[in-house]
Amino acid sequence: MPETVVLDASRATTISQILVEVVSASNRLTRVAARRTGNTESPALLRTLSTLIASGPMRIGELAVESRVAQPTMTKLVRTLGEREWVRRIADTADARAWQIAITKKGERALDEWRDSMGAALLPVFADLSDDEADVLARAAAILHARIAGEIGTAASVTDTAATASSVVEEGAAR
Repeated sequence: MPETVVLDASRATTISQILVEVVSASNRLTRVAARRTGNTESPALLRTLSTLIASGPMRIGELAVESRVAQPTMTKLVRTLGEREWVRRIADTADARAWQIAITKKGERALDEWRDSMGAALLPVFADLSDDEADVLARAAAILHARIAGEIGTAASVTDTAATASSVVEEGAAR
């Protein structure tokens, strides 16, 4: 169980305001990235693949809850992903009557391609960052991923993201 930390009111307000700004900027950045890539793919499909990468195989109901959509909506999304061979059904080891949805290698490649295209599309917006600014973004990304992983119970993506962010910063410093 996570440790409870008591903050004074002023610090709590400050952190709360910063987090609201991070969420707002993240939402705007997502929209800018989508527009700049020209990708017409449904964001819900790509979010579903991201969820499966981060959390591993899940039942459709669990996937719907995690994605904040109704179960019939998730069933439709999974059907579309299955038709593209981006996900597959696997037996649920905890219940032989149930199935879980797992991402396939083809789905992983599709998600990687989408993420790469987002990075390339956003690069012109951030190409002039100083090394210090790039360091701050890399550290912020690592902190956010670590905290989010604690909420959803996965550490795998944190390690990958922190390593990637670190290598990006090192490459920037090498320039």
